[in-house]
Amino acid sequence: MKAAFSDLQRGLEPSRVPVSWGLATFRGRFAEISGGAATAALTLTMGLVAEAQQCDEPTVWVTGRDSSFYPPDVAAVGIDLSALVVVWAQAALEAARAADLLLRSGAFGLVVLDLGADDDLPLAAQTRLAALAKKHETALLCLTRKGREGPSLGSPISLRAEATRTGRAPPLFRCETLILKDKRRGPGRTYAEFCYGPDGLS
Repeated sequence: MKAAFSDLQRGLEPSRVPVSWGLATFRGRFAEISGGAATAALTLTMGLVAEAQQCDEPTVWVTGRDSSFYPPDVAAVGIDLSALVVVWAQAALEAARAADLLLRSGAFGLVVLDLGADDDLPLAAQTRLAALAKKHETALLCLTRKGREGPSLGSPISLRAEATRTGRAPPLFRCETLILKDKRRGPGRTYAEFCYGPDGLS
């Protein structure tokens, strides 16, 4: 299914995505994907959203008003917007409360918490979210805007990756992740793929 998505939406050879970057890696975990203002973190996360939809896993995207989430770009990579629940929150704590309610329902296979630069979440809230993700085997991905030198959200984070855009060969650009923290397998692994960028991306 992932190979078909890659073929049709990205015009590349069938995907050979390692298990280390498939949706299965994130099930039951509270993960953080961080990066700069470029769209690499969003792009790589959209691949996981597409995988979830192909597996009929309900997905929700919780985001703030200053997010880079742009529905036309999301639809352009094959995401079914009618099947993607989007929740708008005013601040990080409000977004965390929304994620808490969504996780408690046990109805979602993937919950994306798009915090951007506003990533000040109390440890107690993080601990609850991590426990709920584990209980319901939900993949909980938190997107933050910072470099690798920035601290992780907190100790409940099971996996943290830095996403960067490392090159461009029109009309494609290269997205790469470096695993900075992984409680299961350890840090240091990388993953990269070539993707189509939004119109106007240079």
